Amino acid sequence: MIVEPEIVVQSREELIALLTEAAEIEHGLMCCYLFAAFSLKISDDSGLSAEHLAATRRWRAAVLDVAIEEMLHLGLVANMMTAIGAVPHFARPNFPVSAGYHPAGVVVELAPFSKDTMDHFVFLERPEGMDLPDGAGFSAGQAYARAMRPDALMPSAQDFLTVGHLYRAIEKGFTGLARQLGEQALFIGQPSAQVSPAVGGFRELVAVKDLASACAAIAAIVEQGEGTPGHAENSHYNRFVAVRDELAAMTVADPAFAPVWPVARNPVMRKPVVAEGRVHVAEPAAARLLDLANAAYGLMLRCLMGVFGQPDATDAERRRLYDAALDLMHVVLPLAQRLAQMPVQEGARVPTAGMTFTLHRSIMPVAQTAIGFKIVAERAGELAKASAVVVAGFADLAVIPDRMARIAQALTAGSSATPEKTVAAPDRVEPAETPIGNGIEVAVGRDITIRFEAKRCIHARFCVTQAPTVFKANTPGEWIFPDAMEADHLVAIAENCPSGAISYQRNDGRRGEAPALVNLASLRENGPYAMRADIHLTGHGAMTRATLCRCGASKTKPFCDGSHKDAGFAATGEPETRPSDPLPVRNGRLLIEPLRNGPLSVTGPVEICAGTGRILDRVMSARLCRCGGSGTKPFCDGTHARTGFTDG
Repeated sequence: MIVEPEIVVQSREELIALLTEAAEIEHGLMCCYLFAAFSLKISDDSGLSAEHLAATRRWRAAVLDVAIEEMLHLGLVANMMTAIGAVPHFARPNFPVSAGYHPAGVVVELAPFSKDTMDHFVFLERPEGMDLPDGAGFSAGQAYARAMRPDALMPSAQDFLTVGHLYRAIEKGFTGLARQLGEQALFIGQPSAQVSPAVGGFRELVAVKDLASACAAIAAIVEQGEGTPGHAENSHYNRFVAVRDELAAMTVADPAFAPVWPVARNPVMRKPVVAEGRVHVAEPAAARLLDLANAAYGLMLRCLMGVFGQPDATDAERRRLYDAALDLMHVVLPLAQRLAQMPVQEGARVPTAGMTFTLHRSIMPVAQTAIGFKIVAERAGELAKASAVVVAGFADLAVIPDRMARIAQALTAGSSATPEKTVAAPDRVEPAETPIGNGIEVAVGRDITIRFEAKRCIHARFCVTQAPTVFKANTPGEWIFPDAMEADHLVAIAENCPSGAISYQRNDGRRGEAPALVNLASLRENGPYAMRADIHLTGHGAMTRATLCRCGASKTKPFCDGSHKDAGFAATGEPETRPSDPLPVRNGRLLIEPLRNGPLSVTGPVEICAGTGRILDRVMSARLCRCGGSGTKPFCDGTHARTGFTDG
């Protein structure tokens, strides 16, 4: 049994110092895990066999899932800092972190996925007292010790062997100071500045307001990381061990297996003064993409700073910023994947670059939420404009400018102070141009033309029960007869079709269907999302109505096909109401993008409602679960990464 060194915590100042280092370690490890995941080959054209490709995708999902949980840990540390009156800490040193900044046994640098890298990750996440060797090539290069004199007033860096022990020391510090100062005197932070699952997407993101909740937050971090008690199967430690061992077995079976791109170790964005151990990304196209990726990452951190430790921010404002931060990760992700395939130098194919997660010195919180919104909205607009130039010519990155524009739109709208307004609706929304014959039936009548798109039908049966002379179900051949009912009555029935499978066009010069005056996303009990708005659905065009899958089982994603019934999907249509402010505008364009193997990214004003019509939340942007597994339904909590959800 390895004995951990004693860590001294005798004052609030020393506890803040320890929490600051914990925040930097969580942040740094998150980036290291992301870098390794992005180095894996996961595309169909990567030259891997089907078996090997399935493995790299599985490993990538496992490592990404751990990285997402490190973000949760960073949030919990931010809540703990807020609780004792400190400012949440999102800064950290750039990579590779110099020796002496962390203990000699905690090497934090960017390395591509490999057995040695996985050995290093296992070493970092090991339980307290476990004696394991670090991965080959991961060494501080020199032995040193960090210690603090018990009589010192200035906090000093202190050694710890495991991250778990660091948190045990933090827990001891909370307990000792609560006894020394009194619990009420220790927890002086404003409760309104705490972030809970009502704002963030993690059910484990507990608000910290007293000693019990601080200890609960620490227990969640330690148990999720090292797996105590009993080294839980789903801990970071055990997940990394499983990935490492499977990689070793597959490499023995096929020594030629090359699961990663030839990514450089410790790439850097700026030409370093000391080049040793660093690789400068100088190839012009790669350098431009890296600049954009780091700018988006920096904006993501600014958004998170507006979420944590901000007592003047409403939950609705913080949710908009939180959702923007997560949407920015979906900007960074394809850029990082592309960088892993681009050379670092002109005229040389290897090594390839990687995302460097470079920060600048001004990553600091903005004092006022209203000002913060203006800053991040302005920056998002700058990145949207610049990205159109930077990604030109990269087909796999073509979605980025539009994504950035949506983020900018949501942030701009989030800072508006004029509530409960609607904008004039257009005369009608043109339906998406879907080729007739691809599940589309068209019945032309005298005054109205009816279109029926079979793949979107959820068999709500409003049509056949309210207009049986028009819609003759189970009739071979022609079954839609538009002239069997007065056009105005038929319009009302068509617009009652929740899925939008039935749409129409007036042939008599009368006005067509207009979007809803209030954008709605209704939850069907154990079923799909029913959307009504001026919907612009990526890959499917414009529509006014849609029912979108939230069980993960539909064969016609993103649309519902009724598979939730056979899958036994269980999800209430009546979740608890979350506090929210009136929207600045209640209708207008609603952009919906099904993120690759992930949630629905919704940008624009929308009121999320229970099946009974009760308002659950009002948002300007959201990430809605569509894997069926989120613990915070209808909102995404990252479960799709852990379960391996796919669009297919």
